[in-house]
Amino acid sequence: MSKNNNPNSNKFKISPWLIYTAILLIFLFISYITGGSNLSEPIKLEQPEFNTLLEKGQVEKVIIYNKKDAEIYLSAAALKYPANKKIAKNILDQPNKGPHYFLNLGDGQIFERKLEKAVTEGKLKNYNFQESNNWSDILISLLPIIIIIGVWLFIMRRMSGGGGAGGGQIFNIGKSKAKLFDEKTDIKTTFKDVAGLEGAKEEIQEIVEFLKNPEKYTNLGGKIPKGALLVGPPGTGKTLLAKAVAGEAQVPFFSLSGSDFVEMFVGVGASRVRDLFKQAKEKSPAIIFIDEIDAVGRARGKNNISGGNDERENTLNQLLTEMDGFGTNSNVIVLAATNRADVLDKALMRAGRFDRQIFVDLPDIRERAEIFLVHLAPLKKVEGLDTDFLAKQTPGFSGADIANVCNEAALIAARNNKTAVDKQDFLDAVDRIVGGLEKKNKIITPEEKKAIAIHEAGHATVSWMLEHAAPLIKVTIVPRGQSLGAAWYLPEERQIVRPDQMLDEMCATMGGRAAEKVTFNKISTGALSDLEKVTKQARAMVTIYGLNDKIGNVTYYDSSGQNEYSFSKPYSEQTAMIIDKEISLLIESQYERAIKILEKNKDKLNQLAEILIEKEVIFKDDLEALFGKREFDANLQEIVVS
Repeated sequence: MSKNNNPNSNKFKISPWLIYTAILLIFLFISYITGGSNLSEPIKLEQPEFNTLLEKGQVEKVIIYNKKDAEIYLSAAALKYPANKKIAKNILDQPNKGPHYFLNLGDGQIFERKLEKAVTEGKLKNYNFQESNNWSDILISLLPIIIIIGVWLFIMRRMSGGGGAGGGQIFNIGKSKAKLFDEKTDIKTTFKDVAGLEGAKEEIQEIVEFLKNPEKYTNLGGKIPKGALLVGPPGTGKTLLAKAVAGEAQVPFFSLSGSDFVEMFVGVGASRVRDLFKQAKEKSPAIIFIDEIDAVGRARGKNNISGGNDERENTLNQLLTEMDGFGTNSNVIVLAATNRADVLDKALMRAGRFDRQIFVDLPDIRERAEIFLVHLAPLKKVEGLDTDFLAKQTPGFSGADIANVCNEAALIAARNNKTAVDKQDFLDAVDRIVGGLEKKNKIITPEEKKAIAIHEAGHATVSWMLEHAAPLIKVTIVPRGQSLGAAWYLPEERQIVRPDQMLDEMCATMGGRAAEKVTFNKISTGALSDLEKVTKQARAMVTIYGLNDKIGNVTYYDSSGQNEYSFSKPYSEQTAMIIDKEISLLIESQYERAIKILEKNKDKLNQLAEILIEKEVIFKDDLEALFGKREFDANLQEIVVS
């Protein structure tokens, strides 16, 4: 049996609600011992009514307070009368011990003589005078206010984060929320766990080595970088690199998100920045990691809706000052990650703050194979699994996507009651992630099924006949996600793309609608995603890459991302008309080109559609048997599909 090494684990933790309940019980007890034990409110009497009770001998005793008010206690016999039924018992249905009535005195001397006469005649046992307890009245009157203040303090503690924790009090709301990495208790990630990203790892590792052995660099006159910004698409491993830094560095490592600076209270963001750097300087040399820094680092003055004294801008100003301001401590290094570097403020990006911008790109085929090795390690897989083949099947996948593929493959294998994960499970996992979940039980009429088969056969036929179209892997008419069918390609990983390559891809994309036109002389709504894709490609050719003769070598692309704040277009209305016309001409020309290709191969198109209707899924080998080998495959990498 393991022992608990945490000395604080056995300490009794007092809930704030227990404190508030105890305070409430104390005040109720005070009320009880100071005369509130009857649990019933006495009823006010008028002088004539009191005189009647006194004459009948129903009053047992009278207590006079400050010669102004009197409490009337009735005898036990009087409480049995029907007239006193309302006050005979309290709210707990127990005998009411009194006071039963209260009376405002007029002339105190006349009232006192009246009581003396009643005592002499035996109609009243006794009466006495008392001074009222003003402190008790004050405390009871303040009780609701005290309860409201207590509840408000409890809510503010929760809002400031931490509940009953040390930093959760309202006065600590401006404290930093950064987590201090402890290598003894936290899971340690090292650079060995980061596959690929060799260039990024080299620069990040250099920062870690500088902190471990600064003399190696300072002897040559070098200075430690003040900051490094990790930029790249989502899922490429920016945060993982920071975790590796935390695991490798033998220095304090503060980690938090950009949104942790943002709070509903004015000035909290700047206060948390100051507190963060204060803690880091006290433990220097240290590293601060800010994930998703664009939450506070957006360019100032670009949002026309908010004013100049924006809370986010105040937070950014404080961050700029702390990173490289007057009296800055150079032993604190700031790492940050974002996938929106184009929207960051220029002052944040300058040398002296973020000296290095490390671009973490999507992995290439070699790096994908390394990433697969990392994520395949915990899986129970078949022997001889080809990671190079898996890397070829996942172009454009990020590290997070590959991790998801491995997990989905394991789930699929378990669903099929397999003892190990094999290659087919990984192919099914890729299909599941890219296309969505199969819907084999979806109701489709025979006419719709034939239309879908013709559409997908059109994609396959046109892409087979074009030189620069992406190599086909398989075609399916099994519904997946929102699509009724799909043609799967393995695009070539190009660094630059030429116009003829883009036009061939557009023509292959329009092959589905063209096949419907050639076969049925009708078109349908099934080409929505195809039209969206070719429209984006055509617009990019005309307005971004300068690949149109009419528009010329002009681009309307803004890499800074500031166009999104503008309500006007960067070109005139006349140019807009030319752009629209050229986009339409590009799409229609490729549509007509696809129709001509399919008219020449109409018989093979119909044969391919019939095979699709029968098998629902066909592979590259089926196309080779029907069309023969592609003459362009000599320049392409052969792909084996099982």
